[in-house]
Amino acid sequence: MLRRLRSDQRGVAAVEFALIAPIMVLIYCGLAELSIAMMAERRAAHSASVVADLVAQSGQITATELGDIYQIGNAIMYPFPSATLKLRITSVVADANAIPKMAWSQGNGLTPLPAGTVVGFPPNLLAANDSVIQADVQYTFSSPLKYVLPHDVTFNDTYYLKPRQGGAVSCPTCLAAP
Repeated sequence: MLRRLRSDQRGVAAVEFALIAPIMVLIYCGLAELSIAMMAERRAAHSASVVADLVAQSGQITATELGDIYQIGNAIMYPFPSATLKLRITSVVADANAIPKMAWSQGNGLTPLPAGTVVGFPPNLLAANDSVIQADVQYTFSSPLKYVLPHDVTFNDTYYLKPRQGGAVSCPTCLAAP
């Protein structure tokens, strides 16, 4: 009887499936979670890029108009929740010695940069008396499945765009450097 049981192959496929199925489901859910996280990160980065581009297109902007532009950034996040999207726009101007200084800064969830020299600015990005719009984004992603990504993941990115209308973009109603 033991010989007959050892040589019986019925049910082997079911046992193999029972051993492999949980691993396959975990891999599938993990890939789904990572794909969703990558899409959220791309949406947040695109949101910052669009916000910076809209600011760079104007020669002068107000804090109210920046608020409207931030709403556009939030709309770009759809279908992801935009509650954890934080943006900051800063106008950086290089002085006569090509040292980058903050001209004005406005944040939507992120605090404006402090007045003075901009720390961590890429070297040689600005020539003397040149200007650039810096857009910072921070987005906290919470996975809907929480199998592979059980904790929130925070994405950060920074974009630099040259003003399109020549000199620096001014914002008389924004937090300005003294």
